[in-house]
Amino acid sequence: MKKWLVILFAMLPSLAMAAGAKVPLDSANNDLTDQASLQNGAKLFMNYCFACHSTQYQRYERVANDLGIPNDLMKAHLIFDPEAKIGDKMVNAMPARQAANWFGAPPPDLTLVARVRGTDWLYTYLRSFYQDPSRPFGVNNVVFPSVGMPHVLEELQGVPTPIIETQTIDGEEVAVVVGIQTDGTGELSGGEYDDAVRDLVNFLEYSGDPVKLERHTLGWWVMGFLVLFTIIVVLLKKEYWRDVH
Repeated sequence: MKKWLVILFAMLPSLAMAAGAKVPLDSANNDLTDQASLQNGAKLFMNYCFACHSTQYQRYERVANDLGIPNDLMKAHLIFDPEAKIGDKMVNAMPARQAANWFGAPPPDLTLVARVRGTDWLYTYLRSFYQDPSRPFGVNNVVFPSVGMPHVLEELQGVPTPIIETQTIDGEEVAVVVGIQTDGTGELSGGEYDDAVRDLVNFLEYSGDPVKLERHTLGWWVMGFLVLFTIIVVLLKKEYWRDVH
């Protein structure tokens, strides 16, 4: 009897795997110094994610200042609540109780998701949706099986369908996904979609640790000070011991 196990991977052949194997993660390779990427990531997040997911530990004004977005442009294009002020926290208006009824659980706040999941996980996850009519929203995800959310970036990627081949593994016939293809209806090409997801992940990494770059820069200054201080201490010790001898 054939044992059909649908094992999916994100986008590349390098992610093909056998039943029970852990899903390999693609490297996000995002860059927190790339301000244009962060700005595009913020735009993507606000347009495709914010309707369900808040980033309640961030403020609009802080994001605008850190990402080099003028406050007037932030208010005109990235703040959709007409009652919200530039200094408000980034909280959407979705009622938690209704969201739980719609999705099975309230959509989580994403402020710290990159620190919890990791950027590689997020990058692979957002590129791992595939069509599955058995699911409530018509899609599933290889990284997060039985995912309870729609593929919100589908209009950018197009409709993703798995490419499945039957292979013999340990003497059994197993259905293995060797790729994912889209129907070409997406607004972006495959490479452009990967870049867009990378920008979104870049923004989420920034959101989870807005002072990361500043902290790293300060760390180099601290290390430099410690090296200089050590040199001074060694020279001072030699000067003191010269008098003792």
